[in-house]
Amino acid sequence: MQKALMYFGLGTVLSFVINYFFMNSGNIPLEIFYAIAFGSAWGLSYFLDTPKFSLWQKLTFSFAAMALLVLIGTLIFNLKLAIPAILKFSMVFVAYYLIASFRGSKSLRN
Repeated sequence: MQKALMYFGLGTVLSFVINYFFMNSGNIPLEIFYAIAFGSAWGLSYFLDTPKFSLWQKLTFSFAAMALLVLIGTLIFNLKLAIPAILKFSMVFVAYYLIASFRGSKSLRN
């Protein structure tokens, strides 16, 4: 759990710094929201990357996280601005498991 939180924190900070310096939109709260979506994808992917979670559970948790991101993004901003957050989340989540699939252990933890 501690490493998952570390991945969340590092992913959030790294995403914010890259977006802030290279793609400055001028909307800092929105950039923070997108960075949190990116970091939460890395943290949740790492947390779920154990044999104790079935594929069904991993999909359920990822869809629940995306629904939560849409809900929070819609409440704070609007639906149009919330959608890119789930796109970032889903790309990172899929990329994590795609990279893991090339390993013999099918996990990035080992």
